Amino acid sequence: MEAIIFIVRTLLQVLLVTVFLLRVLLPLVRADARNQLSQAVIRLTNPLVLPLRRLLPPIGKIDTASILALIIVQVAATAILWLLGAYPWIRASSQFVYVVALSLITTVLQFYTFALLLHVLLSWVAPSTYSPAAALLSSLCEPLLRPVRRVLPPLGGIDLSALFVIIGLQALNIALT
Repeated sequence: MEAIIFIVRTLLQVLLVTVFLLRVLLPLVRADARNQLSQAVIRLTNPLVLPLRRLLPPIGKIDTASILALIIVQVAATAILWLLGAYPWIRASSQFVYVVALSLITTVLQFYTFALLLHVLLSWVAPSTYSPAAALLSSLCEPLLRPVRRVLPPLGGIDLSALFVIIGLQALNIALT
């Protein structure tokens, strides 16, 4: 049963929730909407976001429909995992809300950790080549890296800002869980 829970958690959290998380994050970081990966995220999430957008208009740069869609997907994923027995200790609705919020925060932290690792690896392997994935990762990671680079400039041509951001994200993840 643990293997089934692992597979379902991976498919729901890593794939489905992350796609909706990207739908929220990409406009916030001003990622190129014409990027092929951005277009894929938009197409995958439109069936849920567009009907919600009729009910919830955006507030400034914040797409409230996308945020609500992300929360709906996270609630559904947590409910499915709870029904499979992944959270046997959930007995009250307040515990369920806590697990939903913690799962969403953990997903954001893990997403950014993974995105930063990929960003660093791509900068080592193909530093001056263009790819849609590298452009999207750069758009997502630069807002986190920029403040650290101001405080800690590259040392001898080596940029350690991603290392410090990853350490901070992991420390935050440990503190929350």
